[in-house]
Amino acid sequence: MPRIGEITLPEFPLLLAPMEDVSDPPFRALCKEQGADVVYTEFISSEGLIRDAAKSVMKLDIYEKERPVGIQIFGANLDSMLQAVEIVEQSQPDIIDINFGCPVKKVVCKGAGAGILKDIPLMVSLTKAMVEHTKLPVTVKTRLGWDHDSIKIVEVAERLQDVGCQAISIHGRTRVQMYKGEANWEPIARVKNNPRMHIPVFGNGDVDSPEAAKRMRDDYGLDGAMIGRASIGYPWFFKEVKHFLATGEHLAPPSMEERVDAARRHLQMAIDWKGPKLGVFETRRHYTNYFKGIPNFKELRMKMVTSDEAADVFAAFDEALELFGHHEFVAP
Repeated sequence: MPRIGEITLPEFPLLLAPMEDVSDPPFRALCKEQGADVVYTEFISSEGLIRDAAKSVMKLDIYEKERPVGIQIFGANLDSMLQAVEIVEQSQPDIIDINFGCPVKKVVCKGAGAGILKDIPLMVSLTKAMVEHTKLPVTVKTRLGWDHDSIKIVEVAERLQDVGCQAISIHGRTRVQMYKGEANWEPIARVKNNPRMHIPVFGNGDVDSPEAAKRMRDDYGLDGAMIGRASIGYPWFFKEVKHFLATGEHLAPPSMEERVDAARRHLQMAIDWKGPKLGVFETRRHYTNYFKGIPNFKELRMKMVTSDEAADVFAAFDEALELFGHHEFVAP
């Protein structure tokens, strides 16, 4: 069984990836209910935390029902990162995760996220300092390298382990690739197969079907899968993957009642957490996937994603159930 510090995980755990404006407490709660073994917060700017920026501080909210939960921070300045660790500790997460993988320009241009892949010694020294500054297990999420010619992930992972990193999640693309092309899991398998590695190695990128998760486990031998985009608006993905890994069979897709119930609860939790305005706005991105594959649904979907009032969105959910409650979803 893989372990992160004192946390024992099930065999081949499924981790919810940290996703900006997606992996918030309401969404994490739904994924946890559906089988996610570890969940991570949205990534949080260390500079934002030490400036007490409201958006960064709010991302520190975690709840007992989502444990084990990791808070993910990014930055490239040692003092800021260490101060951020002290602030993060007050929220009492189970794990502190460092983002060395975000490819977005506004993060990279500051030398943070995947930007640090241009400076491996800094990546290692930052990790070492953070490990020494906290009693919580420190993990890392990163990419294969900056570009195709600079993939040294086997050496990088070993060096991170040597300074105390407790687990590593690797996205199978370089920074230059962003999210284009196919994820390459071969270098991640080489990290796992390095005889010097003893910490868990989790794969990330293109785990978009139960079959993909099975390949990651059986063909590449990784310790677990970190799941991102496949779960947006579809928290059932975790349960479906686990069922497939255990039985080789696909679960029936969620019914319309289950979809409406999840969307309704998601919106209500978001309103309770962030208030009516932001709660309505920030759940919009999920509705397309909650109600994917239903013919003649466009008009209702437009109501869900354009209404500014919660009552109108809830009414659209009720209408969806009334009009499409009989709809049968077909397994992938």
